[in-house]
Amino acid sequence: MEEFASRTGFALGFFDELASTNDEARDARYMNGAVVIAERQSRGRGQRGNSWSSSAGANLTFSVVLCPGFLEAAQQFYLSKAVSLAVCDTVESFGVTARGLGANAVGINCSLGPKEIFPMAKRLAEAVPGDFPVFVKPNAGLPRADGSGYDITPQLFAMEMKPYRDLHLFAAGGCCGTTPEFIKLLNSVFAGCVPGRPAHKMPSVLCTPVDFVNVDGITVVGERINPTGKKRFQQALREEDMNYVLEQAVSQVEAGAQVLDVNVGAPGVDEPALMPKVVKALQSVTSLPLQLDSSNVEALENGLRVYNGKPIVNSTNGEQEKLDAILPLCKKYGAAIVGLAIDERGILPAAEDRVAIARRITEAALAVGIPREDIYIDCLTLTASAQQKDVLATVQALEACKKELGVRTILGVSNISFGLPCRSYLNTTFLTMAMYAGLDLAIMNPSSEEMMAAVYAYNVLTNRDPQSTKYIERYADHVPASVALKQAAQTVPAASASASGESAELTGPYAPLMKAVEKGLKGDAAAQTKALLAEKQPLEVVDEALIPALDIVGAKYEKGTLFLPQLLQAASAAQSAFEEIKNVIAQKGEGSASKGRIVLATVKGDVHDIGKNIVKVILENYGFEVIDLGRDVPVETVVNTVREKNVHLVGLSALMTTTLKSMEETIAALHEAGLDCKIMVGGAVLTPEYAEKIGADWYAKDAKRSADIAKEFFGAQ
Repeated sequence: MEEFASRTGFALGFFDELASTNDEARDARYMNGAVVIAERQSRGRGQRGNSWSSSAGANLTFSVVLCPGFLEAAQQFYLSKAVSLAVCDTVESFGVTARGLGANAVGINCSLGPKEIFPMAKRLAEAVPGDFPVFVKPNAGLPRADGSGYDITPQLFAMEMKPYRDLHLFAAGGCCGTTPEFIKLLNSVFAGCVPGRPAHKMPSVLCTPVDFVNVDGITVVGERINPTGKKRFQQALREEDMNYVLEQAVSQVEAGAQVLDVNVGAPGVDEPALMPKVVKALQSVTSLPLQLDSSNVEALENGLRVYNGKPIVNSTNGEQEKLDAILPLCKKYGAAIVGLAIDERGILPAAEDRVAIARRITEAALAVGIPREDIYIDCLTLTASAQQKDVLATVQALEACKKELGVRTILGVSNISFGLPCRSYLNTTFLTMAMYAGLDLAIMNPSSEEMMAAVYAYNVLTNRDPQSTKYIERYADHVPASVALKQAAQTVPAASASASGESAELTGPYAPLMKAVEKGLKGDAAAQTKALLAEKQPLEVVDEALIPALDIVGAKYEKGTLFLPQLLQAASAAQSAFEEIKNVIAQKGEGSASKGRIVLATVKGDVHDIGKNIVKVILENYGFEVIDLGRDVPVETVVNTVREKNVHLVGLSALMTTTLKSMEETIAALHEAGLDCKIMVGGAVLTPEYAEKIGADWYAKDAKRSADIAKEFFGAQ
């Protein structure tokens, strides 16, 4: 709200307490536009004369005053729609936060009609357990621009509510614009429905009002908002220098942290007073969830009271006194809890002893009503310099907690290297070991290039980063330090921007389709193609849009600015466009749009066909007809197919050195048969020199080169 006020030039009224923000907003001094906010509201007004109150930190209570001319009158009803859609991105946060705070049910009402609310209602139902009540009360559609009412009839309202049956709601009704007739028809829609949804595994989540972190696999917790061993940070806390604290937060966000640890316990600091100030300051500049890190119960409660969303509390341990003090606090505020595998006996070296403490913590947390998915166990990272023989025990205990207790795990990773040189090497290796054992939350420095690289690489290798999307996004333009040093030593001048080969911004009628292909958007590519085909000829769309788009993608792939997962996504998007084109051609009874027929095969004895399959997709997307013979293909099958299908271009693939002989034999057989065909070959074990030696016409180092060869060959015919 503060940002909205600053950007619009509106006045900002902020109050500790008001009877009603609406009443305050009616004051004449706000009539040129304002945002009125209250920490507490004692007499809010609802529909039908209902009133309500809001305590500090419980709700966001505000009113916005729009000055004349800010919006056209016919546009003003869209404002509430826009606000509602913004909330759509945080519906999961609402669900888990409300449940955690003790709500008996959650729901969505007002603002939009049943059709618009349904996607949000579905997400809300998925964010809470199956037996947790969910309800909806949509409006009778959207209001008319002239304020005369709503367009949806009772019959249409009932029809648009039918999909809600599958959500197994506990209650459904109608809000603005609905009448008893609406509710009567709604009753018939839900006749025979049984409230409650099938049980589903609950994810472990942390959230703010606008950021929802699903802890599925490794999640990075930034460790830098912590005064331990940091004199400058301690000074900042004593002086309440929030700018310094916020700088630490922003730098970690930019480095890739997903959660921020917050510890304000330093000598000379009033921790209970400072914790809520820091929490509020952090939530004003970042949307990341916070981990409130303190041994001071009062400080934790003060921080929890002002926190917006669902945080995690670090920590409790196996001591009964600690459990009795911290666990009810987490239950009250709906927070997740970190349990340290330590008790009055200290840190026990054996893995089984730490697991026993973790089991006791888990049972105590479950007993007070904290769900299992919100329990994180810290098996404690010991310093390798002092307790080297106990390092593996931590990893073993972590793995056992995951398997035996079904809880999440957390570690302060960097502790492993205290007192040793080149700490990042030890930290990164230990992090990798812990991730493999099942680590969920890694408290670490996100500015460590090595450690963050390990996280992103691990997510690729464990299939938690589909299509390597996040890895590519982070590292596509990254130059490793070793390479950067080598480049600097060579002092090679950088190429000019004009020579970079980057494509200019696409314009014209084909631009949307070309962009959709380049970005790998299948649905968008199909839709854009369908729209173009209403006024363009199929082959025109192929020649003017699809082929140029694939050329751009291929050029970027060759330059190394686009990578294999993106190449495949672009090919898939182009394929969806070609399917639309094929449908139109078939409907018109026209012949095939093929630009040439090609036989592909992985040679006899070789079962590796990933590369060949990529080539097939790319060639098809360029408009060529591909006869794919598969893998481990006998020589005679290739020869017979080329003869029978009258094929003039053959592509052969081999990955293993042991099958190069089969490739040579296949090429020799094609030549001996006197067939009018040319041969291109590819595979990891091939070189241009060897391709020439065995009689191939071309060596294709990748799929893009295969397409180029095909275009050159058939274009010359």
